[in-house]
Amino acid sequence: MAHLRSRRRLALAVPVVLSLTASLGFLPAAASAASAASAASAAPRTAPAEQAADAPALAYVVNTEADRRTIASVKRAIAAADGKVVVTYDRIGVIVVHSANPDFGKEIRETRGVRSAGATRTAPLTAAGTTDEGAADYLSTAEAARTQAASARTPGSEPLEADQWDLRAIGADRAAKINDGSRKVTVAVIDTGVDDTHPDLAPNFSAAQSANCVGGKADTSEGAWRPYTADDYHGTHVAGEIAAARNGVGVAGVAPGVKVAGIKVSDPDNGLFYPENVVCAFVFAADHGVEITNNSYYVDPWLYNCTDDPDQKAIVDAVNRAQLYAQKKGTLHLASAGNSNHDLDSDAIVDDSSPDDSTPVPRTIDPHECFDVPTQLPGVVTVSATGVQNLKSYYSTYGKGVVDVAAPGGDRRYQLPDTPSKDGRILSTMPNGAYAFLQGTSMASPHAAGVAALLKSEHPRATPAQLQELLKAQANNPGCPDSYDQDGDGTQDATCEGGDRVNGFYGSGIVDALRAVK
Repeated sequence: MAHLRSRRRLALAVPVVLSLTASLGFLPAAASAASAASAASAAPRTAPAEQAADAPALAYVVNTEADRRTIASVKRAIAAADGKVVVTYDRIGVIVVHSANPDFGKEIRETRGVRSAGATRTAPLTAAGTTDEGAADYLSTAEAARTQAASARTPGSEPLEADQWDLRAIGADRAAKINDGSRKVTVAVIDTGVDDTHPDLAPNFSAAQSANCVGGKADTSEGAWRPYTADDYHGTHVAGEIAAARNGVGVAGVAPGVKVAGIKVSDPDNGLFYPENVVCAFVFAADHGVEITNNSYYVDPWLYNCTDDPDQKAIVDAVNRAQLYAQKKGTLHLASAGNSNHDLDSDAIVDDSSPDDSTPVPRTIDPHECFDVPTQLPGVVTVSATGVQNLKSYYSTYGKGVVDVAAPGGDRRYQLPDTPSKDGRILSTMPNGAYAFLQGTSMASPHAAGVAALLKSEHPRATPAQLQELLKAQANNPGCPDSYDQDGDGTQDATCEGGDRVNGFYGSGIVDALRAVK
C-alpha cells in the first residue's frame, strides 16, 4: 500500500484486517504503541510540568462502560493520571486523551469502568494509512483530447468516459440510463479530504454532511473537509469514482445521481489515519444521516492490530464501537482489502511495515487474531480489486471468508484495456479540476460503494445488513481461475480457495451496477 500508502494507501497511483487474534510470533516490547514514550522517560513520576518537558505527549483512546456515572469517574482518573480529555463520545464510551505521562496507559487501565485503553501512535504528537498502489498519472491535454474524440462516438457519454473501462465492466454506464441514484442517498468518503470545488463533484457534494475529524473532534467550518494540498488527492479521486456527475464534464461516477460527502481524517504532518480521527468520522457520519461510508485505508499505525497488545486492543475496541454505532443508526461501511497480496485466511502473515509512524518491527501475525481495521471489523463489507479481465489484481489482498465482494481497482501490469489511453488503472477526479489514473483496492471499494448506493436508492428501507446481502446477491462470481501465475514464472502468485459461489479472490463476486438497478 502506498504512503500516501495505498488502500491511501490502498490505491496505486501513477503520475499518476476484523479478526481479533493474538500474535503468533514474537511481539517485542518495542512494538507497544506507548513504548517510545516509556523509553524516553524511565525515571519516577514527576510533576506534570516537568513531565511535559521531559516526555513526549501521545494520544490515547480510553474505552469505558457507556454510562454517564462511569464516564465521569473515568474522567477524574484521567486528570489524576496527568491526562487531558480532547473529546468524549458518551454514547459509545470512547474518550480521546492526550498525555505526556509515560505510564498513563498502564495507570488508566487499572481504573474501574475502563474496558481497554492504549496509545494510538508510537511517535509523539506534533503541533498541529490509504490503499492506492503507485503514483498518480495525470491525464495530459493531448491524452484528454484523444479520449474526448473517442467518447464522442458514443452518444450520451461523458467527455473522458472512453477511458473508463471500469464503468463498462460492471454495467454502470447502462445502469445510469435506468436509475443513476437517489439524491436522498449520501456516501461519505472517509479519507484525505474531498475537493468539492471540482466541476465533476460540486453538483453532488453535501457540505452539511462533511467535516474535518483530524484530532478526534469534528470541525464543520466551511471547507474544513478539503484536502490540505493537491498532493492529498486520494479522497477526491475516490469521491469521483462514486458520484462524479453526468454533467457533460470529465468523467462519470458509478452512482452519478447520489450525494457524496467528505470526512477528512488524514494527519496534516504525515498523512496517517489515526484511530481517534476514524472514530470521529464514523460517529459524525452516523449522526448526520449518511447511508454509506467508503473506507479506502487502514487505521494507523498498525497494519494489523493484535489484541494481546493493550494498545492495539484499545484501537480495535474504539474503532469497532464507533462503526457498530453507525451501523445501528443505518450506515453501511465498505472498506478496501489492502494491496499486500496477503491471504487473510492464512495461518500466518509477516507484517514488516508496523508501526508506520516510527521504526517498523517485523513480526509474524495470525490474521484470524490480529486485525486490519476497519476492513476486518464485523459488518464491514471487504472489497478486493479486479482488472479489465475480471481477474484479481496482482496486488490485491484476498481471503476466503474475509472478502465479501470484488470490484474494479485496476491492474496496469497484467490487465490492459483497449481504450484510448490503454491504461489499466482507474481514471477519476483530482484536486483543482484535474483527472488522473490510480489503481488499488482503494479504487475497488468506491466502485462497490457506488453500487451499494444504487441498491439503497432502489431499496430505501434496507438495513445495512440487508443492503450487504443485496450487494452480494447481485454480484457475478467468475470462480477461482485455473491458474494465477501472473508473471509466467511457473509459480502461483496467490491461491484462490472456494467455489463458484463464494471464494477467496472475489467473495460473492464482482459487483454489478446494472443488476442492482434492474
